[in-house]
Amino acid sequence: MVNYFSSDFKLGILGGGQLGKMLLTETQKFDIYTCVLDAAKDAPCANICDEFHVGSLLDFDTVYNFGKQVNTLTIEIENVNVDALEKLEHEGIKVYPSSKTIRIIQNKAKQKLFYVDHNIPTAEFSRFAYSDEIKTAINHESIGFPFVWKSAQFGYDGTGVKIVRTQADLDTLPNVECITEKLIPFKNELAVIVSRNVNGDLKTYPVVEMEFHPEANQVEYVICPARISEDVTKKAEGIALKVAEAFKHVGLLAVELFLTENDEILVNEVAPRPHNSGHYSIEASYTSQFEQHIRAILNLPLGDTSSKVCGVMVNLVGDENYTGNVVYENMESILKMDGVTPHIYGKKVTKPFRKMGHVTIVHKDINEARKVAETVKNTIRVISS
Repeated sequence: MVNYFSSDFKLGILGGGQLGKMLLTETQKFDIYTCVLDAAKDAPCANICDEFHVGSLLDFDTVYNFGKQVNTLTIEIENVNVDALEKLEHEGIKVYPSSKTIRIIQNKAKQKLFYVDHNIPTAEFSRFAYSDEIKTAINHESIGFPFVWKSAQFGYDGTGVKIVRTQADLDTLPNVECITEKLIPFKNELAVIVSRNVNGDLKTYPVVEMEFHPEANQVEYVICPARISEDVTKKAEGIALKVAEAFKHVGLLAVELFLTENDEILVNEVAPRPHNSGHYSIEASYTSQFEQHIRAILNLPLGDTSSKVCGVMVNLVGDENYTGNVVYENMESILKMDGVTPHIYGKKVTKPFRKMGHVTIVHKDINEARKVAETVKNTIRVISS
């Protein structure tokens, strides 16, 4: 067995943002040597990994040359050069998740076709080489308003997703490869994080419920456990496990789901890495999602995914009226509250709706935790000086 701890082993992470920063908490706990690549010299990981490399994650040579210096390579963001990962795999570098998985997930059209091919329930969709082609489809009545438009590539955190209700909405879309989805009347958005190691051992975290900001299309609250029936819970877990098995995924896979009015579960999309919907696990679970990702990619035994206590996560995003050097207003007020833990990501500049941190609220009663979360949300503000 490889000795990962206090040894010459090098773990490479593509991306130096907040997910990388939280992964590094776990590698430091285990004394695993880490090398991080990011385009921004002041990325959150810059001062806390063993080696920090500045360069583009989308440049073949940069990713390839970085990958040659490590033993195992992982990601904290999907927008990376997959051709470089594929070459590294052929040359014996372990890459988790695999280049094949990332290539499918990077493109929402390929991702949707993958679900269809593997009999995984998802919303009806159409794919287009360019957004302009949607007008022809509407004229021929093959699709109709309203629908959800998604950019096939490089969409995240509410960018690259729009609800299209009128011809005027169509005119605001960038002319890129895209998909349209039938607008699903859903009751709830759920997520399940699945961990799978190299041996194929699988574990799921409890199903969580997500509440979204109406304008920014970003998650405002993640609630664990989700307030749903036992039947729906089992169905959601079963579908998430099916998705992870279909990808033969190694690492963490966050599976975002729609719960329809008649209690059907549809896969919305997936992320092959630690995810916003699992941040609550740092305080509320026996094994945090970040530790679990490290365990999975190094083929170590998977940890206990059950919760010690109920948890609600609140995203801290930049106030829409402020841009500039960040100030966290009323931080002392939320630190006075029991069961409240803020996480600040280390981004020095705030912008409207930029993810700057999160706060976890733990309580033995989920409804009480949700009430405190609302108070936290209304108290702390991310503004600029």
